[in-house]
Amino acid sequence: MTSVHERVSKTSGAGQDGRLTAATATAVAVAALREAGVPDGDARDVAAALTDTSLRGIDTHGLRLLPQYLTELEQRIAVARPDITVVRDTGAAVMLDADGALGVVAGLAAARIAAERARRHGVAAVGVRNSNHFGAASVYSRHLAAEGLVGIVTTSAASRVAPFSGTRPLYGTNPLSFAAACDGDEFALDMATSQVCFGEIKERRKHGEPLDPGWATDAAGRPATDPGEAHALSPLGGYKGQGLAMVATLLGAVLTGSPADWHLEHIGEAEPGRSRGIGHFLICLDPAAFAGAESFAAGFADLVDTTRQAEPGAEATLPVQVPGDPQQRTARERAVHGIPLDPHTARAFAELAARHGIGAGA
Repeated sequence: MTSVHERVSKTSGAGQDGRLTAATATAVAVAALREAGVPDGDARDVAAALTDTSLRGIDTHGLRLLPQYLTELEQRIAVARPDITVVRDTGAAVMLDADGALGVVAGLAAARIAAERARRHGVAAVGVRNSNHFGAASVYSRHLAAEGLVGIVTTSAASRVAPFSGTRPLYGTNPLSFAAACDGDEFALDMATSQVCFGEIKERRKHGEPLDPGWATDAAGRPATDPGEAHALSPLGGYKGQGLAMVATLLGAVLTGSPADWHLEHIGEAEPGRSRGIGHFLICLDPAAFAGAESFAAGFADLVDTTRQAEPGAEATLPVQVPGDPQQRTARERAVHGIPLDPHTARAFAELAARHGIGAGA
């Protein structure tokens, strides 16, 4: 099945085949965010996060979010110049109030504190309340991994997923991301705790395509393959996915004092003038505080190399991979050929590029 994100629009402001270079995407996003009142440093952070996420092929959480983030800034759901404050600090544990910041700004503020505290204490945990949608959780786990640390990240999210055997959506798609890196190699797991994201249901509905079995249930809790009857997403792996979704809610919402998933408004549906109240939670570990950096590097290499060298099954079409491998491969391809945009996002970027006088070769 070809994702909607690969149905590229031939739109001015993009490349000849409808793709956008990373440099142009970043320049457009920075200009648009700065015009919306976001300080230059924060604008560059948000633009880099969205562009890198799309480069890696995670299109649902990449550049297509920029128009929505700009709308949230305009409606003051997100605050362009937030006063992010420390509300509790015990050394290795820090609690932040994001003051309604863009989620990427809040998430990176938390990641930077987590890295500094982990180097000091060996381990750090940073909670965030009063935030907004922060894009891909791997933005923050990989930020920590790039610092030679181990990152573990989750966030609360508005309800889309019914509990196993249940009918009412209670949990968000509640991502869990783990990342580590050594000697230029990377392990980067970023997974929803539902079978698929809700965006895939909407795209199947838009194009009149059936859902894969096990993705969703109807209002009575029966499996749904008609996207028009999809009432709730199914948890990943049944009751185990429900358990993981509850872990994300426990850390991202309960531990940070944020609203539970079923009290949150969906992106694009929030009431103007106040943040969506999303909570994030980051854990950071310094390998030097445990078996030591050298031991960690050797064990890391053994883990990822042995996994990749595993013999594929008789019917396998791909080699055995480590989490993050497909995204790295996509990033290399898109760095050369550009980032494909869905028609709506292509139009939005074309308009923004024209408004700010940014050409396709920027």
